[in-house]
Amino acid sequence: MTSTLTLKALRRLRTTPGGQLDCRISFSDGSGTPRPVAYVERELLPNGISAYLAARKSGARSFVLWADEHRQTRVATLVTVSAGSGRAQFQVLGPQGELLGMFTRDKAFSQGLRTRWTVSRAGSPDAVGYKGRLFWWCVWWLCSPLLPLIVVAALFSGGGDFPFPRGPRRIKWRSGGQVPLEFKSSGDTVRLYAPELDWRLGAALVALIPSFDGWIGDPWDRRKD
Repeated sequence: MTSTLTLKALRRLRTTPGGQLDCRISFSDGSGTPRPVAYVERELLPNGISAYLAARKSGARSFVLWADEHRQTRVATLVTVSAGSGRAQFQVLGPQGELLGMFTRDKAFSQGLRTRWTVSRAGSPDAVGYKGRLFWWCVWWLCSPLLPLIVVAALFSGGGDFPFPRGPRRIKWRSGGQVPLEFKSSGDTVRLYAPELDWRLGAALVALIPSFDGWIGDPWDRRKD
């Protein structure tokens, strides 16, 4: 059975106690209507937003997944273990601080032509995935000289719902000849194909990957308020 976790930004949700929640994650196992299972909020450094934004430039991220809008129960927490020199590593912790798994992001051209994402869990072989297919990256780079014209056209059209182009984003992880999970760029969705995968890992991953969108994208954790 395939489980699906979908991220949705909540840029105008400012009525919750404690301030604005950033995103909502919905879960579906195909048996009914998708239901919210987590609300995402940046966990700021002691010096606040400016310190968080400065740290994220090196690849650091930190956020909490709450079970409800009132922040009564933590589902999971993502913390940065290390960041810099093209590699960032993150731990996903459960409500009691127990380790659920680890993500490693190797930036493009540091370990290969494409960005590499590794999902690690105790007692299981690593699952390794690469951002986009080489064919579509070649198409993207061939068309990249046209990007300034597209951006100018968007500005003259008033922006709005103009479909800004983004590089290939799909990631398919492989482990032991199997495909345990996949990130679908359309709708910011992670699909879990392996039943033994903890859905909380998928929820943390579907929040983490879009935070690394490039300059044309609008990462949810980069807001300045």
